[in-house]
Amino acid sequence: MINKQKVYKLVDNGRMASTLPLNSPSPVRHPNWILAAVCLLGLMSTVGVAMPYPILAPIFVGGPVDGFTHFGGLQPAVLMGVALAANPLGILIGSLVTGPMSDRHGRRLVLAVTLVATLAGHLLTAAALVARNYPLFALARFATGLVESNTAVARAMLADMHEQIDRTRAFALLNACMYAGWLLGPLVGGLTLPLGEPVPFVLAAAMTLPCVAVLFLGLPTAPAKTGAVQPRRGVLALLRADRTLGVIFALQLAYTLALNTLYEFSPLWMLQNAGFGSRGIALVTAGQCAAMTLTSVLAGRIGGTRGHPLQRAAGWALVAAVCLSLMAVLPGHLGIFVIMAMGFPTAMYNAVMPAWMSERFAEHGQGRIMGLLSTIFCLANVAVALTGGWVALLSTRWMMAFGGMAAVASALLMLRLARTEAARA
Repeated sequence: MINKQKVYKLVDNGRMASTLPLNSPSPVRHPNWILAAVCLLGLMSTVGVAMPYPILAPIFVGGPVDGFTHFGGLQPAVLMGVALAANPLGILIGSLVTGPMSDRHGRRLVLAVTLVATLAGHLLTAAALVARNYPLFALARFATGLVESNTAVARAMLADMHEQIDRTRAFALLNACMYAGWLLGPLVGGLTLPLGEPVPFVLAAAMTLPCVAVLFLGLPTAPAKTGAVQPRRGVLALLRADRTLGVIFALQLAYTLALNTLYEFSPLWMLQNAGFGSRGIALVTAGQCAAMTLTSVLAGRIGGTRGHPLQRAAGWALVAAVCLSLMAVLPGHLGIFVIMAMGFPTAMYNAVMPAWMSERFAEHGQGRIMGLLSTIFCLANVAVALTGGWVALLSTRWMMAFGGMAAVASALLMLRLARTEAARA
């Protein structure tokens, strides 16, 4: 009788590869080329996403007193918080559907639609700045976020090839390229802001064009086939389908709350405590992202394999907690180095957690699992942006202290779940 779990073998470049189970996605030729294309796509796409972050503080808090920076009589820090929240709120809503849609309709089709719409969103944002129209600016940031939720699709595409490429290494390389985008984006945004506030967003739109070229030249057309997946069920249905995912939702939310205090308010922290403008903020952010990129490239060598992956992730969360807590008390010139050092634990955590979740919950569909991670990140992003704008009126140091406590809570939940998972195995 034929073993249904071993139906075919993949032959690539004349060598016989490992056997694939029946419910795996169809193998692709030259998987390393696909990996390279996805990583390049992640790099260029992230450049456009990252450009606005270091320039919003100078635009609102350091900008002119007019109807844009004081819309509705609100303080600039509050308006900045709303603007920061608008984009991830869009990503949050988009993440609920883009991952499952890519499971059903194919990765490339979903990426194509979202990339073209992202280009239009960046141009609309630039137009809002030219018109000094705050409601249009916030709406454009939200609409752009709706279609920037394709990171989950890129990760799912790599997860589909887990029988042909090492999952952890693939995620680490994709993370490295995305961190490089977070390095280049803020750097370009901060350096071009003096040329005019709309300029960084026009450049972000231009960066989308090579993304589309890479998409059609380098990525396969076939939709993913993931066996027992129920693609019409949304991302949030996972929490009802598996109680363990509910625990992961809580711990990942706590960690991403901590991480987003750094991402969203370290520029304002530098403005208030170190007197940095857009160029200084861009250079420090670039240093942080350079640390993330280098760490991600070396993650497979320096991360180790001892202990449960959740135990290793908890360790990196505790390192992040120490860094954020130091930013609550250190003077500005020392805190700058802590901000850049945060790139190391951030990259190590992001190399471990998605890879473990992809393997542990593969039966739910890679698009849905990666979509869940994106949803959690964006939910934390929105929460931090909306509440942080008010807290920042007092001090950004309070925000960093909150981030440190959230990271500790996440680590404790991870260690508890690691013991449960070890007993299960």
